Amino acid sequence: MLKAIQIRGCVTLRCWSLKQPLSFISISSSFNSKPFSSFSPIPYPSIDSSTPRPRRLRFTPFHASSSPPPPPLLHSAGVRNIKFCQWCGGPTKHDIPDGEEKLRAICTLCGKIAYQNPKMVVGCLIDHDNKVLLCKRNIQPSHGLWTLPAGYLEIGESAVEGAIRETREEANADVEVISPFAQLDIPLIGQTYMIFLAKLKTPHFSPGPESSECQLFPVDEIPIDSLSFSSMVVTLSLYVEDVKAGKPKFHYGIINKRPGTSPSDIHAYTLDYHMHL
Repeated sequence: MLKAIQIRGCVTLRCWSLKQPLSFISISSSFNSKPFSSFSPIPYPSIDSSTPRPRRLRFTPFHASSSPPPPPLLHSAGVRNIKFCQWCGGPTKHDIPDGEEKLRAICTLCGKIAYQNPKMVVGCLIDHDNKVLLCKRNIQPSHGLWTLPAGYLEIGESAVEGAIRETREEANADVEVISPFAQLDIPLIGQTYMIFLAKLKTPHFSPGPESSECQLFPVDEIPIDSLSFSSMVVTLSLYVEDVKAGKPKFHYGIINKRPGTSPSDIHAYTLDYHMHL
């Protein structure tokens, strides 16, 4: 479930490629009791460039750059909307606490400080018979546009569990997570996306309450210009590049949106600090 309003950020993409390979510390996960390093990647289909096919993909290729991300913006508007204490109900004042650098909402009665933290969005990129499962949104924002099944992580569940739940809610599909695919931070709207590669346990899916349609798209027919959010454009563009290269990767990047743009306007952002393993 992804209902919070996004603010969108010309597609200019800057990435930073690692010259030395990175390695993860082995982390065991509860959903299958095996480390990420033991996951088997989804075999990517080969694309025969000599065979004419309808093309819908339009995105700028990622070019390597060592440019660091721009400094974060100081957001005070959201803080000033906090008028009352969530603990005791007392009125708040807005000030920078001692030893800190950002404006906070501080209760004038109990003295507690309300901290605002980013939200995590989790979802699945499902490969089935060399096609990708997408859902058409039946809710705002971006009603009627296509997305991967994804939504906000709930308290008490892991990122993998949340991604599986969201897929079941939006596409009535049971999936097995294969490996992490992308982590994308969007500082302007306080969101982090964690997308996992997954496969269907059974070839059955149908629209959930928040979807009007579910469909499998061949890789070269993904409707890039009809996707719901810039995060979906970046994720699926990276996936298409990996498919063409014949090698899956794990990607990290920062999506910097232009302030004041709408969630369904997906073509004004930069992808900064792009790294892949």
